[in-house]
Amino acid sequence: MSPAMPRHTPLYSQHLASGAKLVNFAGWAMPIHYGSQVEEHHQVRRDAGLFDVSHMVVLDVLGADAQAFLRRLLANDVARLRDPGKALYSCMLDASGGVIDDLIVYFVRDGEYRLVVNAATRDKDLAWIRRQAAGEAVTIRERDDLAMLAVQGPQARDKTFAALGEGLAPAMDLPPFHAVECGPLFVARTGYTGEDGFEIILPAAQAPALWDALLAAGVAPAGLGARDTLRLEAGMNLYGQDMDESTSPLVSGLAWTVAFEPAERDFIGRAALQAERERGPAQRLVGLLLEGRGVLRAHQRVFTDAGEGEITSGGFSPTLGRAIALARVPAAAGEQGEVEIRGKRLPVRRVEYPFVRHGRACIA
Repeated sequence: MSPAMPRHTPLYSQHLASGAKLVNFAGWAMPIHYGSQVEEHHQVRRDAGLFDVSHMVVLDVLGADAQAFLRRLLANDVARLRDPGKALYSCMLDASGGVIDDLIVYFVRDGEYRLVVNAATRDKDLAWIRRQAAGEAVTIRERDDLAMLAVQGPQARDKTFAALGEGLAPAMDLPPFHAVECGPLFVARTGYTGEDGFEIILPAAQAPALWDALLAAGVAPAGLGARDTLRLEAGMNLYGQDMDESTSPLVSGLAWTVAFEPAERDFIGRAALQAERERGPAQRLVGLLLEGRGVLRAHQRVFTDAGEGEITSGGFSPTLGRAIALARVPAAAGEQGEVEIRGKRLPVRRVEYPFVRHGRACIA
């Protein structure tokens, strides 16, 4: 039996016209780059880049019990979202505290929330969410009628305004991690690059025209390759590498996303996380810099004065011009260590991440 053909986003023709190299990503034909991953990376850091992220899964959670349901489902607390359009980042955990997925949730209005979850985890996420919603006064609606574009970079907001004009005016003064409806567009000041910009959810049929308008305004297309190096420089976790169902938020650098207060909120996985917090997590996620030449990759062994760890995400940083990584190491590990590359141990130094924020190096 031949493998299933990958699905196409509404922007498939635009990708072909821009010379994209397409790969199968989570069952979708997605652009890995449009000629140069490094140039696209620099374009986002210095100007503005345009990503098709229509493979992401948009879910609307509706009903009288929507808030109560999400307060139980997610480790972060949606009760913090009091103003329409406010968003937060959260993990969705199993009972053992393992990460089923990470996501963004938006408070649209009373009784209505919007979730954006990962494409690679779509099926298990939907099955888990619907199972947890059984018996609740909530409706889970997958919005496969929508597309999603991300415009990222220091010039992203201004160039998006140039493309859309006064119709975008309500979004221009948005604080970070807020969204607003601009006609048929759901415009959020969020992203996955460490740069300013918008993520725009809109009817699928309107996505090609918006893509073309943004290109005409001087925004350059960027692929998944640049998206990965950008998010790594920004110290942002990637599901399936930096966390998964075998790890908790406390060992994945995501303790800040867990709302333990109020104490009476019994979210899924709470008991396991509280026990882990009380005994002290055995590991932690850290940033690493390679001191010499070479490339850091996921699954390479890390040797520290407190025992072994492992790189979870690694690569070459185009902005810094050197190899960087996120790694899970023993909690007591010191600043210096070694990584095994092709049978040789090379020195690495632990650093605080993000490595880059808003185009500027955050490390010496």
